[in-house]
Order: sequence, then C-alpha cells, then structure tokens
Amino acid sequence: MGKTTEKFEVDLEILKKYDRPGPRYTSYPTAPHFHRGFGPREFYQEIVASNQWSDAPDLSLYFHLPFCRTLCYYCGCNVVITHNPHRIAEYLEYVKKEIRLISRLLNPSRKVVQLHWGGGTPTYLSPKQIRDLFLFINDHFNFAPDAEISIEIDPRGLEKDHLPTLHRLGFNRVSFGVQDFHPRVQKAVNRIQPETLTREVVRRSRELGFDSINIDLIYGLPYQTVASYRETIDKIIDISPDRLAVFNYAHVPWLKKHQRVIPEAALPGAVEKLAILKMVIERLTDNGYVYIGMDHFAKPEDELAQALRDHTLYRNFQGYTTRAGAEVYALGITAISQLNRVYAQNVKTTREYYQLLDNGNIPTLVGYRLNKDDQIRRYVITELMCNSRVIKAEVEQRFGIDFDSYFRESLQQLEEFIQDGLLSLLPERIQIHQAGRLVIRNIAMAFDRYLKEDQRKTQPLYSRTV
Repeated sequence: MGKTTEKFEVDLEILKKYDRPGPRYTSYPTAPHFHRGFGPREFYQEIVASNQWSDAPDLSLYFHLPFCRTLCYYCGCNVVITHNPHRIAEYLEYVKKEIRLISRLLNPSRKVVQLHWGGGTPTYLSPKQIRDLFLFINDHFNFAPDAEISIEIDPRGLEKDHLPTLHRLGFNRVSFGVQDFHPRVQKAVNRIQPETLTREVVRRSRELGFDSINIDLIYGLPYQTVASYRETIDKIIDISPDRLAVFNYAHVPWLKKHQRVIPEAALPGAVEKLAILKMVIERLTDNGYVYIGMDHFAKPEDELAQALRDHTLYRNFQGYTTRAGAEVYALGITAISQLNRVYAQNVKTTREYYQLLDNGNIPTLVGYRLNKDDQIRRYVITELMCNSRVIKAEVEQRFGIDFDSYFRESLQQLEEFIQDGLLSLLPERIQIHQAGRLVIRNIAMAFDRYLKEDQRKTQPLYSRTV
C-alpha cells in the first residue's frame, strides 16, 4: 500500500478493564444534554449572528434521507420503512423547503467544503430524484471546487444508473454498508447481501473513478466469532477499500424496540467481542491499514491518514474528517447541526417536520448553546480523540486559562491511565500512547464535567467504550 503503517498489538486485559459505558464524543456536551429551551427561534438567531462574522467558517452540509426498503435489526438510526414512492417524493419537497429557508440566511460567500448524504438509504431515491435534489442543493449553496461530496449506499437496491448518475453529478466518495459476509449473521439481522454483489459494486465504482471507497462493518452481531469474522475481514482486505469503519454493535432494545427480535443468547459474550475487536485491529494494521481512531481505518495515502500524521484530524457527527473548523448545517428529520457555539437537532417525525416548515419555521426540536467551559473542554476532548495529544500552551493561549490549574481534577483522574502505560502527563502536554488510543473514550471522559450527572440517571445513556 505504499507508506509503512504502525502495527497494533492489542492487550485484551486493557480492553476488558476499560470496557464500560461512555460517550462517543461526536459532540461535547453530548446529545443527551440538548434541550427544548433551545428551539427554532434560538437557532435562527444564532445563524443570523454567525453569518455576520467577517471570518465565518466554511460549510459542511449533511442531508438525512431516512427511507429504507427493509429494516436491518441492528439499526440504531432514525429510519422510515416504506414502499410508498409518494412518501419519499413528499419528503424531498419539504427538504427543498428547508434548503430555501436555511440557504437564504447564510452569507453567499461561504463555501461548502463537504456534503454528505446519510440515512436511511439515500440510494433508495431513484437516480432521477438524486439528480433533482443534488442540482437543487447546488443552486442554493456555493460549493468549493475541491469539495468532498459523499453518499451512503446500500448495494442491494442499486439500479443500473445509480452509480453513473452519482459520479456525473460530482459525488467523489461512496460508502457501502456490508456489516458481515457470513450468511447466518446476515439472516439473523435481516440483511442478506451476497459477497459477489459487494465485489461487483466496488468494481464498478472503481471503473467510474470515484476518489474514495469506504466499507462499513459491524462487530458484536449475533453468531459472530473471532474465526467467522476473520473470514469477513480477510475478504474485505482483498476487496481493498480506501477506508473502513468497523462499528461496535450497540444492543439497546430499550431504545430501539426492533432490536428485541435479535436473539440475545446468540450475541458474542463480552470477552469474545473484545477478542473480535483485537483481531480486527491487528489484522487490518498488519495488512497496511492505518488505525485512524475509534472505529476508522484508512490506507496510508488517504487524506485521513495524512491528517492523523499532521495532527489536523477533526471529528463531528459524521465521524472523523479532514475539514476541521467547518460548521455543519444538517437538514432533514433528526439531523444535527453543529455550529461554533451551538448544536441544533431537527424534529424526529415527518409530521412535525412538515408542520414547522409549512409555518415557515426552522424545524429544530432541541439544541444547546455552549458556555466558555463547554468550549474549552470540547477543544481538549477533540484534540485527544483526533490527535492523541493536548498541547497545554495551545489551550492556554486560545482560552486564556492556566491549564494545570483549570483541569486539576481531570488531571488527577488520568493517574490510572498513566499507571497502565496508556498516556504520559508531561509538563508541556498530555501524550496518548498507542495502547491508549484504543480506550480514548475513557481518557476523554476525565475531562467531561457532565458525566457525574449522567451517571445518576436510571436508564443507560451510552454504549460501551470498546
């Protein structure tokens, strides 16, 4: 694969020790702290205020297209299962209403450097619908020439014209859901997808010339074992995507009722699941992939790997990205916008979404305005999660604080990690070691001032950290 990569040797005992519930830190504060006191009016005011800045940041656009043909039992996303094309057509008209509403509030000089369509299944839309929506977005926003334009794809429902249409429009990154190639696992989670189909869509994508191909996998599904999942990983290595996301299945049937149909007795036990994770990391890094962080891997020449080396990696609700500093405007139901000073999540049902837009309102359900302490801690947690270090002087200069004094209590909580050889606490910085990157969520938790409040709640809020 060209450049050499850092191989990982995973200590199972460390994984076992730190396997506990904790946030994924796609935001700080985390989504459970969003509240109804921040609604459409507050978000409108923030959009207007932020667009008056002379140095307003670039834009990252996210569109949530929630429709699926069938339900995958592991799914934790907000999806709408339908076979009614009119429901999809109606939703797209309301997305256009939201585009009109938001775009006219934005400074037209601001460049879109990132566009992502997620779901659901964006390619449940017909090629004609995809073209229509994309051109509408393009008419209402100012795209940078080198914008990253990506879409999530379900290989099972692709028509002949889907991939060529995406490429012609300007999509340059495609992501295919796979999860596991084993037939028994696929049947248990209601997602039958032959290996030959995945290989074919990847081959066609390469022929068309997409810049980057990603494959999504999930470990911790029913009937998975280290041996069975190694077969899937080896096949994926042979397929050779540019990037991989290997997600930890979160079994939360109290939140996602459809997960109750998954036989809990068939789920791999805690030790087996951690052994699967160890195998995945070691197998991928032994075969040339760079461990980016959390659940992401990339080839050494990929820009994510380059950003990791340059300490310019960033993280938002779409995962790891190279577009640090861009403000995320998210459209569609449940979508979460991420501005410098606020988070805003849209309503969760199409009925509410349509009603608010018909009345000319931004469809915000909940949100959050960051105070200064939130902004300081978000910066530190992001640096840990993305760049495996925190330079104390950078934090002090940016926020006007004395780092060691401000974070005295947090630094005391790092002692356990120091004793386990996971990080070094130096006079000028916090430095995460290789083994510490595997439990980075746990390390970041030391800087989260809301965790004690979260832990007092009776219902679990977070998935396990490894």
